[in-house]
Amino acid sequence: MDGASDIHALMMKIGDQAKAAAADLLVASTDQKNLALHEMAASLRRRANAILSENAKDMAAGADKGLTGAMLDRLQLSEQRIEAVAIGLGAIAELPDPVGAIESEWDRPNGLHIQRVRVPLGVIGVIYESRPNVTADAGGLCLKAGNAAILRGGSESFHSATAIMESLKDGLRAAQLNVDAIQLVPTTDRAAVGEMLTMTDHIDVIVPRGGKSLIERVSSESRVPLFKHLEGLCHSYVHAAADPEMARNIVVNAKMRRTGICGATETLLIDRAVAAKLLPSLVEGLTEAGCEVRGEADSRALDARIVPATDADWDTEYLDSIIAVKQVDGVDDAIAFIRQHGSDHTDAIITDDAAAAERFVNRVDSAIVLINASTQFADGGEFGMGAEIGISTGKLHARGPVGVEQLTSMKYVVRGTGQVRP
Repeated sequence: MDGASDIHALMMKIGDQAKAAAADLLVASTDQKNLALHEMAASLRRRANAILSENAKDMAAGADKGLTGAMLDRLQLSEQRIEAVAIGLGAIAELPDPVGAIESEWDRPNGLHIQRVRVPLGVIGVIYESRPNVTADAGGLCLKAGNAAILRGGSESFHSATAIMESLKDGLRAAQLNVDAIQLVPTTDRAAVGEMLTMTDHIDVIVPRGGKSLIERVSSESRVPLFKHLEGLCHSYVHAAADPEMARNIVVNAKMRRTGICGATETLLIDRAVAAKLLPSLVEGLTEAGCEVRGEADSRALDARIVPATDADWDTEYLDSIIAVKQVDGVDDAIAFIRQHGSDHTDAIITDDAAAAERFVNRVDSAIVLINASTQFADGGEFGMGAEIGISTGKLHARGPVGVEQLTSMKYVVRGTGQVRP
């Protein structure tokens, strides 16, 4: 691209193509969409070696740029991860088609019959960073919900995403669907993001997936409605009535299963009443798994492996093998801490006290709240939704995992027999 005018022209063309494709998808059958998804999965398997070759280019460039280990993990593909993406597309195909579903219907005294029916949103823009699998997840989910998609991946994953996109095109062609139903912005120029944020005539909603700086930019500049996916400042709270072995297993998994995902626990809260008894075991499990533990003075006094924390640690999404630990004085203190420092994403309590668990669930206002389970379950696939386009931390339209159903809206169909309003 030679300049701003070229980027503008490119994005207008992509937008026009997406609107035309969205109109076609309104009448696409469930069988067509499912065939496309299955063919996309088959193509990913066929093209796995080519995709891995392109991913190797991204990985090398990422290492040269000094990306952290966690970021490189988010970027890296393998045969197993490609297979997981293919399985995910198949799972989306098996989901019920929300488009055209009648949510409710009723008759009025004047004889009008009214139906509330699910319909696609239209054109969805997805802006994401280093995870190339989002290309397939987002494209597949948008398609199943009858939406056209404009995908803008990060420069770090450009080669990988472009290779995956070829498989998505294969699926669309096999099902005789408009090949522009899913488009990948073919440039790493950041001006393309700026264009997307102002394309109110072409894009109905934007889903940003990425770090804090991306979300802040999109939130401040976008004229298009957003499904906000804010940073994952997730907490695991070990209550005084927690089972020690359960607490250790959950905390280590919540932090260390995959440190680079938004559902990874970043802060461990523990009741002061049981800290002396339970904290050393938790620290042992974390450090054995390769995690650095940072804490305040009270926690450091209980275990020399804990290094000093600063105030910034309570508000940091590490996406790395680091966790902050803080002692609290009971469930209400834990709730207050989460309200002050959390991002309304995912928070968990570990306890055998049913009353404490219910108090936590009712008072922690996050998109996902767990009892006695790892925050790493913050995933649409784990919720049985096939896959997700992100975790929405906003409160309008969609909240939590944004899956197929959340990518639709409603319209009212009113059938009459000649009625006029008096």
